Amino acid sequence: MTPNPPLPTAEVLTLLNTGTIEMEGYLPWGSNRTFLVTVCPSGVDEGEAIQAIYKPQRGERPLWDFPTGTLCLRERAAYVVSEAIGWRLVPPTILREGPHGRGSLQYFIEHDPEEHFFTFQHDHPDQLRQVALFDILINNADRKSGHVIRDEHGRVWGIDHGISFHHEYKLRSVIWDYAGFPIPPALLADLQQLAHTFTTTDHPHTQELPHLLSLPEITAMRHRLQTLLDTKQFITPGPGRHYPWPLV
Repeated sequence: MTPNPPLPTAEVLTLLNTGTIEMEGYLPWGSNRTFLVTVCPSGVDEGEAIQAIYKPQRGERPLWDFPTGTLCLRERAAYVVSEAIGWRLVPPTILREGPHGRGSLQYFIEHDPEEHFFTFQHDHPDQLRQVALFDILINNADRKSGHVIRDEHGRVWGIDHGISFHHEYKLRSVIWDYAGFPIPPALLADLQQLAHTFTTTDHPHTQELPHLLSLPEITAMRHRLQTLLDTKQFITPGPGRHYPWPLV
């Protein structure tokens, strides 16, 4: 597999939105239909192709607790929130028509598949604190170890956010290392800025979220954000099952 070129985010987003999608293969290990694709420039001599993960809406397995056809919207919503807070934990992700219909298209991050949270959980505490807070904020119901990856430059990324943002508490994660600990001041400042962004009605991130999530889901996320700001600490596991399965 040819590594993705180190393109700026704006260039990646443009290519994801306008490039030609070529199917490469089906990725069988997820519960929903997921494909590896190559996205090629639509014109002549417009740069290098990139690889991406395509999750068509009609390939989503129905769930009893998440509305059918919304998982790809939640993938995009996770990217929007990650950008709004300035942490850039989620690879560039868009919604568009593809070979199997509308779905999410996410820039593929080159990484060693043998590496995941359990193999480097003590190496990147600052980045992993961000991931843990991000999961609380988006109410991530499926933060497996393999959903935290590290690129060739040592940067940590979070992927697979399709079952997030539920209005009821559903946080299931392998990252409980910081439970009950104070949130570092710098991260609290980022959360405070995000709260301000959510009150700015003409901000593009604020304007997009209602097209991706329901009003109760947005309201619940804002409540979770305010709780983090009020308590100034990472939450502890809630009642019931608080780990995903499988763990990796």
